[in-house]
Amino acid sequence: MKEVLPGIWHWTALRDSIDKDVSSYYLAEERVVLDPMAPPERADWFQLEHAILTCRHHSRDAWELGLVPLVVEQGAHELEGRGELGTYAWGDELPGGCVACEVGALSPDETAVYLPQHRALAIGDGVVRWEGVEGLTFVPDFLMDDPEKTRAGLKAAYRRLLDELEFEHLLLAHGEPVLGTGREELAELVEA
Repeated sequence: MKEVLPGIWHWTALRDSIDKDVSSYYLAEERVVLDPMAPPERADWFQLEHAILTCRHHSRDAWELGLVPLVVEQGAHELEGRGELGTYAWGDELPGGCVACEVGALSPDETAVYLPQHRALAIGDGVVRWEGVEGLTFVPDFLMDDPEKTRAGLKAAYRRLLDELEFEHLLLAHGEPVLGTGREELAELVEA
């Protein structure tokens, strides 16, 4: 676990269902965890109150951590019956002053979470940063129903977010965070 920005802690943990390490982020002052995996180290000082999911597949360890995950309403159907959950709509202000932003394209519930107080944007599955691969990339084609159409939709969604939001950092669910140059790197990807 590492404090990557003042008040934001990042860690990775193995997600058995995909056999890969995935990222989670804890916003200390806000008491929010994004895409919650149990931390690999004991974190007794964590004071978790809220779990925000960037897509329905990221409930991960929310219930084991004693949290009620918040998922965009388009993804709630997949979590029904697994435990208590809350829903949000795109445009809603979420706990800790976070804002839910529509991405869609990859799946009907793909969401970005804007953290204006940290000048950061948390991204679910649409954009990844694989170990050993330089820079950002879109999720692999085999995970898209129609790769060309999906990439075009992702580019349009991220272009809109670049136009609407002020941020410097990207907090990726799949890959290390992009600190300081997140905006520029996302812009390069969508214009490529």
